Amino acid sequence: MAIAIILILIVVASVLFHLLAPWQVTPAASNWGSIDTTLFITLIITGIFFIAITVFMAVAVMRYRHKEGSRAHYQPENKKLEWWLMVITSLGIAGMLAPGLVVYSDFVRVPTDAYELEVVAQQWQWAFRFPGQDGKLGRSDVKFVDSANPLGLDPKDSAGQDDVLIKSNEVRLPLDQPVKVLLRSKDVVHNFYVPQIRSKMDMVPGMVSYFWFTPTKTGKFEILCAEYCGVGHYNMRGHMIVEEQGAFAQWLNSQPTFAQTLTTAAKPSRDSVLEKGRLLAENYGCRACHSLDGSASLGPGWKGLYGRTEPLADGTNVLVDEAYLKESILDPKARQVRGYPPVMVPYTLNEDELGALVALIKSLSAVPQEDGPSASEATGGGEDSVAQGRQLAESLGCLACHSVDGSPGVGPGWQGLYGKTETLADGTKVKVDEGYIKDSVLNPSASIVKGYAPIMPAFAPSDKELNAMIAFIKSKANAKVDANRVEPGELP
Repeated sequence: MAIAIILILIVVASVLFHLLAPWQVTPAASNWGSIDTTLFITLIITGIFFIAITVFMAVAVMRYRHKEGSRAHYQPENKKLEWWLMVITSLGIAGMLAPGLVVYSDFVRVPTDAYELEVVAQQWQWAFRFPGQDGKLGRSDVKFVDSANPLGLDPKDSAGQDDVLIKSNEVRLPLDQPVKVLLRSKDVVHNFYVPQIRSKMDMVPGMVSYFWFTPTKTGKFEILCAEYCGVGHYNMRGHMIVEEQGAFAQWLNSQPTFAQTLTTAAKPSRDSVLEKGRLLAENYGCRACHSLDGSASLGPGWKGLYGRTEPLADGTNVLVDEAYLKESILDPKARQVRGYPPVMVPYTLNEDELGALVALIKSLSAVPQEDGPSASEATGGGEDSVAQGRQLAESLGCLACHSVDGSPGVGPGWQGLYGKTETLADGTKVKVDEGYIKDSVLNPSASIVKGYAPIMPAFAPSDKELNAMIAFIKSKANAKVDANRVEPGELP
């Protein structure tokens, strides 16, 4: 009897929970309200079966409970009951499948006026491509994928030269414009999912899947990977911003085309060692697991890594030098750092690419780089001191802590810093001149500005690099910053 009562209570509680505190779906921001209707039909049908089966179990427990001297009736077959079960079950399954098939047919029947968007997935990041002025997407193939062409577009296809590339996790779309979404993956199975848009489709390597939708509300919506694609799966996120047609067109016109990226990649400054390493790190998804600013991530952070002694999983220690870094890229499971999961896949890079990545990692360390180009040389030694200082600040990660627009940061902002008198942690005051800046870079813990944590590592740049940094900081001493303008490489 107790079991029958518990079963009845489960049914009552489930129905009351749905009626009094229903699970609210995320409000739709596209034309696919029919997907919500399909899910509701499925919920009703499965709910009816749940109630019927649970109530039947409760009745059976009470009516056919064990009684002294009674025996169960032997009935090996009941044709009538079997027919009833087959008919009711078939109707229930058809009721769940039919609406889904109808909606899916509409989901992949793309309108002729749909605007195309290609989504490219890679562990653990997103990239996007729009057609250019000709309205056509160019051909793509894995054989064209390299550091300068991460989406694998055919350089000889004229239709792809004006394609607009978005090499970030954020994409924008126009309001009330049908969009055909083309999906492909560069490595493993992913799934493109935007809950508010009701879009969800697998991305299988070697295939191009697709669907369409019409955004009906402006706003910023999160893009998720809904297929487990590795340990970093949880971090594979992006954003879709839906805005008015005019704002979208203005944004799209400001993005680089494929032809422009090829031209930029061919410039000497782009071929510099550090810039090439940074480009490789972005295109191969290294930064999804390895931070550049010292923050914790899935793999060891690159800031201050070169020249450090790391404990390995087998209990030994290793000096992080060029040989170890190259070995870790080509065979990451050979010597794994303790405390990190063995999830990194091996990469097949040539010697130039390996050298560029190693140079990038070395540039984020305080260890002098005597056996390679200096940071200023690698970022374009022919430029003036201010430009060299800016590039050096970007490559060393200075702008992650020091803002250049007056906004607060982890460390003192550089806007108006030079020539100012600062109060130190010990209560004394110091004028920010060339000597103080040099001391702060070489030995940052010697004189810490009051109100800031002593977390800055020591750097060992050359005199030329120090002078370039000072020139850049001095250029910000009396600069006026437009509140709506953020210069490239600066923190907003």
